[in-house]
Amino acid sequence: MAISKENKEFIDSLIDYYISESEAYTQIAENFVPEVESVPDTAFGIITGCVYSGFLQAYQNQQQTPSLEDIREFNEMIKNRAALIKKAIIEPHKTEAKEETEEIKEQ
Repeated sequence: MAISKENKEFIDSLIDYYISESEAYTQIAENFVPEVESVPDTAFGIITGCVYSGFLQAYQNQQQTPSLEDIREFNEMIKNRAALIKKAIIEPHKTEAKEETEEIKEQ
């Protein structure tokens, strides 16, 4: 079983959402200093955890359980977007400006 097209689109939209809200998750991570050594890595973990939770919730809403293959595919989706997530955490305003520029080009 592979992740359905609808679930992939949902996961992509979750990733996009959390990228756009990365500053909020960085602020949450900052609340744990000095317990955490890296605010960006902690924010990344929070974001990926939220996306994973959404992934599991989507399956639960469909009364399904993700297979090991589905989880591997999910991990690959996160891995493919990891650099973008990290960039949004480290340089949130630059990522927002890039997204706005891409939206203008598409119109």
